[in-house]
Amino acid sequence: LGNGFPVPSVTTILDATTDKAFLEEWKERVGEAEAKKISEQSSSVGTQIHFNLENYIKHGTTPSGKMLERLLSKLLIDKALPKITDVWGLEAPLYVTDLYAGTADMIALFNGVPSICDFKNSRKFKKKEWIENYLLQLAAYALAHNTMFGTNINQGVVMVATWDGVYQEFIVNGEEFDEYTNKWLSRVEQFYQQAK
Repeated sequence: LGNGFPVPSVTTILDATTDKAFLEEWKERVGEAEAKKISEQSSSVGTQIHFNLENYIKHGTTPSGKMLERLLSKLLIDKALPKITDVWGLEAPLYVTDLYAGTADMIALFNGVPSICDFKNSRKFKKKEWIENYLLQLAAYALAHNTMFGTNINQGVVMVATWDGVYQEFIVNGEEFDEYTNKWLSRVEQFYQQAK
């Protein structure tokens, strides 16, 4: 991208600069095979949910897939989508020349405010302190969108459907969003320092 050089994705940068001690402990606790199975299942469910939401937003299509995937999609459609208007982008490719690239789930007005939005599924209830990488991802996409299009998006929203049917919403904006943007830029710097 940019000058013809490939750049790392947002998720690659986050993965390379995240302390994985907790992940290793979890793998040890549940076992390598079970950890792999859980990760693959969560990823598969997430892919179907994204497919369902995109088709619902574009065409009003009823969610498809396995029962869990349909239920979680419906939960997000019922709880999250009524707050969303003016969808400007779905699966929108974004980049900052020579630094990073990625794909935002959705760019839209959330409660009337320009926002980068992300849909997630989770086996368990989340706490905000557990999802820092999700929030950094939103800051990364906002920065890229603002750079590419001269916008001033400074709100990110993570919408989570838990497997036991709970809808959770995490909104960051204003000074808090600026803090995540600065943390993200530090992670980018750390990534390139490690790569030297």
